[in-house]
Amino acid sequence: MNQRFVYVLLFLYPTLNIAETILPEVTVTATRSAQTSPLASVSIITRDDIVKSQAVSIFDILHGIPGLDIVNHGGLGQPTSIFMRGTESDHILVLIDGIKVGSATTGSMAFEHLPVSQIERIEIVRGPRSSLYGSEAIGGVIQIFTRHGKKPQAESSIGIGSDNTYRVTTGFSGATENSWLSLYADHLKTDGFNACKYSCFAFEPDDDGYENTSFSTKFGHNFADTANVEVHALRTKGYTQFDSSFNNQADFTQQVIGIKADYIANDWWLLNLNIGESQDKYEQSAQNYFNTTRTVYGLQNKFFFAEQELIIGYEEQTDDVGSHVYYAIDSLTNKGLFAEYQADLFGIDLLVGLREDDNEQFGKHTTKNISLGYALGSTTRLIASYGTAFKAPSFNELYFPNYGNSKLVPEESESYEVGLIGKQQNYNWSINAYKTLIDKLIATNFDSVTNSYFADNINKVKIVGMDGAINWHQGNWEFNTKVSWLKPEDDTTGNLLPRRAEKSINVELAEKRGPMRLSINVLAHSYRYDNANNTNRLAGYGIVNLAGEYNFNKNLALRMRLENMLGKDYETAYSYNTPNQFWFLSLHYW
Repeated sequence: MNQRFVYVLLFLYPTLNIAETILPEVTVTATRSAQTSPLASVSIITRDDIVKSQAVSIFDILHGIPGLDIVNHGGLGQPTSIFMRGTESDHILVLIDGIKVGSATTGSMAFEHLPVSQIERIEIVRGPRSSLYGSEAIGGVIQIFTRHGKKPQAESSIGIGSDNTYRVTTGFSGATENSWLSLYADHLKTDGFNACKYSCFAFEPDDDGYENTSFSTKFGHNFADTANVEVHALRTKGYTQFDSSFNNQADFTQQVIGIKADYIANDWWLLNLNIGESQDKYEQSAQNYFNTTRTVYGLQNKFFFAEQELIIGYEEQTDDVGSHVYYAIDSLTNKGLFAEYQADLFGIDLLVGLREDDNEQFGKHTTKNISLGYALGSTTRLIASYGTAFKAPSFNELYFPNYGNSKLVPEESESYEVGLIGKQQNYNWSINAYKTLIDKLIATNFDSVTNSYFADNINKVKIVGMDGAINWHQGNWEFNTKVSWLKPEDDTTGNLLPRRAEKSINVELAEKRGPMRLSINVLAHSYRYDNANNTNRLAGYGIVNLAGEYNFNKNLALRMRLENMLGKDYETAYSYNTPNQFWFLSLHYW
């Protein structure tokens, strides 16, 4: 499909009647531009997928996505890490509505606080994307889009579940010919269960509760079919309880505010402006807190030249840190200039990307990417790519007292990938093989002279793997299978990297019959090690989940989710409990 036509569809999307208009499956994260066939390994989770999953947390959605491994420290609201294709948990760049989010002190994102009721869509791009986005995109990119106004609609829900869990949601959205608006709110509270069995700073065999209140809004306007402006905001606030000898509760706040504008200058030139601020706050007490404020500014130009596209952009990011801990430097700015060229040359799709980042701490760093695509037939496509990426050191790694090392340089990687993508009338499939080499990986080193530990660029990593998926639907039946295999090795010792399973499979079978829909899901992971020396082995496991839905009419439904229905006892992190069995019942009106 003509890419200019795709962009116009995306540009006008808020004002289209979705019930009468069939849109192609468009992604924007892989190339920072509207694409129907990106030259990358991409998974898309739509609002319909989220509703069908009956997810209580974002991890209920991401479990089983090819190439993702999730490690939880004790249930809802507890610290949770995502590993993409065997890379580190801080090797994933996370965007919310185009704004980069996360903690500048830890260098990672607290996914556990993101409310699923506020999410419209998730795009997951596996493989390096530093040539477009800069630091952190070694493993890939996850972009979350909040709810979007389409047609006039109000909705609400109320649900109860295990561990005295309850959730209340409400919201509305709407659109006129040229404007759109959405506003959603969510409140979740649970008593939880004992997150830690033992060895968690303190032994407290009590329930560790969690509370989260959030809202999101998005409103915008089209101006004469040549420009639009949109303002968006997401805020989530609450507390998490845990085992501690000091204070066993911490308050958190996550917030993203942004404004973006698109302008069609003429038939061959499109401009996009993106400005925003994100906050990540963690406060255990007045004497123990870590706060990050991140300000971003970006300007992107897209040029069309008959089967060719050129993107040239600039973005600037400033991270400011406030903490009870003294950081020698508490503010850093990074400036990035990037370009991406796409063309169809003799039946071969070509993409070339190049970016240079200029960071106040470590100076300039250049990354690149080249991808190829070739149609083997009307239903099968071959893709191949090579890319480099980097991860800048976090504030903790650079400046945390008695541990930080201001001489650190960025972690660097290069990745190779080849894949096949097939699309048939009733099913689609994909399989991808990859290899990633990471150098200068930051780890803890020991100084025998000062008898102290410190951060250092000492590790090398080699990761090889494959992931794939089959999605089939016929009439009222659906069958989805997703598999991953990888070998993430420390190149020096030959040990497997901790907390990453080598094999995983996710199988789902669903049927819709009349007003009812029933699905069964089986998720299995092989063993993993919890430490770098590979002496602490966590057993593999398999769990079975059920989800059922009954629609009383077109506006009212009762939904039931049963997670780990067989009560499997398993761990993804040593000594931390996972839900023995969790049920959630909810009533929805829309």
